[in-house]
Amino acid sequence: MTGEPRFLVLENGRVFAGVGFGASADCALGEVVFTTNMTGYAETLTDPSYEGQIVVQTFPLIGNYGVNDADYESRQPFVQGYIVKEWCQTPSHFASKEAIDAFLKRHNIPGLCGVDTRALTKLIRSAGVLRGALTDDPAKVTPDALQAFHIGDAVRRVTTREALRYPIENAKHKVLLWDFGVKNSSVRRLNERGCDVTVIPSFWTAEQIQAERPDGVLLSNGPGDPETNQTIIQELTKLTKMGIPIFGICLGHQLLALSQGAATEKLKYGHRGGNHPVRDLLTGRTFITSQNHGYAVKPDSLPPNAVLRFVNANDGTCEGVDYNDFAGFSVQFHPEACAGPKDTEFLFDRFAAML
Repeated sequence: MTGEPRFLVLENGRVFAGVGFGASADCALGEVVFTTNMTGYAETLTDPSYEGQIVVQTFPLIGNYGVNDADYESRQPFVQGYIVKEWCQTPSHFASKEAIDAFLKRHNIPGLCGVDTRALTKLIRSAGVLRGALTDDPAKVTPDALQAFHIGDAVRRVTTREALRYPIENAKHKVLLWDFGVKNSSVRRLNERGCDVTVIPSFWTAEQIQAERPDGVLLSNGPGDPETNQTIIQELTKLTKMGIPIFGICLGHQLLALSQGAATEKLKYGHRGGNHPVRDLLTGRTFITSQNHGYAVKPDSLPPNAVLRFVNANDGTCEGVDYNDFAGFSVQFHPEACAGPKDTEFLFDRFAAML
């Protein structure tokens, strides 16, 4: 592919040279992570859980069906940069509105193509998640700048600033969706099950939530280290004592566990993609799931009121918890997955039954 030279500079000193696409790259800093999805790149780019990260697609050709805003999972993209082996310059799909290059340019996101994404992925698997920079001039990237980069309070950056209502006709239930980086698919799954949905900011209090008199609360996915959200964790502790059914997904799962006294840990390179096997310890059945997280709940830290329900079939990490002293449960994977496997959408049915 033709274009101007562009580079990925990693904190361990490795440099990957390729060709730039999308926006120009002065020095875009982020955590470099990989995802194994073959499709769903528009959903990946607009997933708030990728805030502060440079995303590597392991599938070699990206962009062949173009981009359209119906596939967005949020109001805008949140990735710091995007790396592919090859991007399709002539997408073919009836719904396509633009090529991925134009999409990245429009949202000021730098891309890098023409690199060996297999070698880069193997490096991340071996060394763990690395800080990196996409740049058109490697001389502008200093080791100090890379070492100083931290995602910080990512939830505050991605959350809605005001309550947003998604009503339906003849609603059976009222659900508040606590936005730590919510995906549009979560709203759709709740609407499909007869729920009026109101998306609320991450900085709401338990008292504000209770005052809305919801039938249930969904804790959304989101970016960053869960332990940095101490105020949210404190409010969640209060919420679990108010008798309101709670369902947590991804970051919401981690925050709910932390509110009950459990601990979390950072995974070496995380779980990102649409092909992760998860075993239900209650039934013995294994599901294929979509995942996007860099942290996990420590199973041996779960308090007495928590029961480990799901585990990752690859590495045994915690994938879901049921609580026995309040009406609540949570999962690490994404049952609202789009694009992705639909195996675990039944969890929304379980939540709806609790309402």
